[in-house]
Formats: sequence, C-alpha cells, structure tokens
Amino acid sequence: MTVYTKITAAGQYVPARVVTNDELAAIMTTNDEWIQAHTGIVTRHFAMDQENTSSLATEVAQQLLTKSGLAAREIDLIIVTTITPDALTPATACLVQANIGADQAFAFDMSAACAGFTFGLSTADKFIRSGQYQNVMVISAEVNSKMMDFKDRTAAVFFGDGAGGVLLQPTTDPAENSILAEKLQTQGNATVIHSGRVRPITTISADNYPQTDAFYQAGREVFKFATTVVPQQMKTLLQTAQLAPTDLQYVICHQANLRIIEQIADNLALPMTKFPHNVQKFGNTSSAGVAMALAGVFDQLTGPVLLTAFGGGLAYGSILIKK
Repeated sequence: MTVYTKITAAGQYVPARVVTNDELAAIMTTNDEWIQAHTGIVTRHFAMDQENTSSLATEVAQQLLTKSGLAAREIDLIIVTTITPDALTPATACLVQANIGADQAFAFDMSAACAGFTFGLSTADKFIRSGQYQNVMVISAEVNSKMMDFKDRTAAVFFGDGAGGVLLQPTTDPAENSILAEKLQTQGNATVIHSGRVRPITTISADNYPQTDAFYQAGREVFKFATTVVPQQMKTLLQTAQLAPTDLQYVICHQANLRIIEQIADNLALPMTKFPHNVQKFGNTSSAGVAMALAGVFDQLTGPVLLTAFGGGLAYGSILIKK
C-alpha cells in the first residue's frame, strides 16, 4: 500500500519585542525611507534576554500539538531547520523535544540557510513515506538578531526573528497527498552568504578561544540570483507537474525582501495578490519566513501552492503542495 504525506497543521510565532526602522537608524547610518524603499520592511521582531531559537521553535511545536489534538509522546520526529541554533550541539530540535516532553521522538537540526523549510519539508516527506513514522514536525526557527553586525547596514536592517512550522502525517488516499512535486538544488559557494564561520587555531596556546563571524551577504549577487536562477527553477517544477503559474492559488517565496518577491511575481506574470508576504512586519526571518507565511494562509488553502526559498550554500528549493 502506497503511503503519502499530508500537512495537517501549521503554526507561527514571533518574539514580543518590535524593532522599528527608526530604532535601527539611531545606531547606524540609514533611515526609514531608505529601508522601506529598498526592502519594503517597516518593522521586525527580536528575541531578547533568555529567549532563544529553541524558545521560538517550542512555541510553534506547542501550537501544532494543540491544533492537531496530539499528545507530545505521539510525536515520532522533530526536524528544526535553522542557521542560528542555540548551540552547535546539542541540536536545537533536541531542546524542543525536551521542552514539549516528546519522549518517544528523535530530533535533529538541518542547515540549508533560508531554504531550510523546503529542505526540511522534503526530508520529512521521505520519513513519512517510509511507513515507519506517523507524526512528524518540521519547524523553521531563527534568531538572526544574535548573528548581526549592527555596523553593517547592508545586512542588519533586513533581518528579524521568528519561527513557523507544520505537522505531517501519513495517508493512503492519494487525494489527500500534500506533497505534489519538488526540486532542491545547491551551488557550492562559500562567499555570497555566510555566517558563524569558526576559525581554526594558528598556534597551540592557552589564549585560544573559539570565535565566529557575523552574518554577511553580497546583496547585489543575492538579488540577481533570486530574480533569475530561482524563477527558472520554479518554472521547471511547474512544467514537470504540468501546471501553469495561473493554476496556483498562492506562491509563497522566501521573505527576504519585498522587492525580490515583486520581481519574481513579474517574472511569473502573476499578481502580487497570489504572493502572501509578511516581510513588511517581520523582516527577513531566514528559513522561518516561508513557514510563517504558509501558516498565515493555511486555513484558506483550496488549491496548489508553490513554496520557494533560497539562501546560503547557495541552496534553493521549490515544493508544490496542497492542503
């Protein structure tokens, strides 16, 4: 008997602390007019004090349990996609597991930068289709604020913190299958986007201590990649699925920059009404952006939806889904 995957619940969460463009302009050379003109971003949310990536992901996990009516011990697998984990080890997903009491699950993190949710969704789909796993959470969570160089206005004004995720369950009814088609790709490139590089030691010394670098992106190169290579992947996937862009109810893009989303909409010849977006309120929340935008319209879904994201790696992925 063939096993398929259905998405049965979705959730999202942002920290309480709202940061305006004017607040950032007070600590770096920029202003609200420039930020809105170039990015469309008005506000973003920052995790503060004791709130970290696992905290945000836990809030989403609790929402998924509530919406599904499942007990935590019924969860088989938790995947957290993030480039801003609480620590290199243990995995942030393991912290979420402990926080919700999912003692029958196993958990691990994935790092595919801003494309993380599409990569995580694809991975979870394979676990479900194996027939061995019944209840799988995919949660994308980021605390980008802790990795920013707030002297670098080319990056710091873009990013915010947040989390979003879905619950996946098996079905044997092909009509209930939620994952219709996918295309994941990477281009090995360590320079266009990078964050948290850990330097090797140069001498054996008692003064050695681990150091990492702040987030960096080459904005022009990212914009060009996102508005040329990524739309071509989207079109190829639609052709494979024998769908036209106009057949889609929604296109949910990585919430990197409103101008990028507008360019992709123009490339696909679709109106912006088909592109749910939250970047104005939440900024670029890395891998969480697509998950959060999906959660925002999940209850309204009636037709096929194309999820597309891109980020460091360079990693980019498109998944065609339905509810």
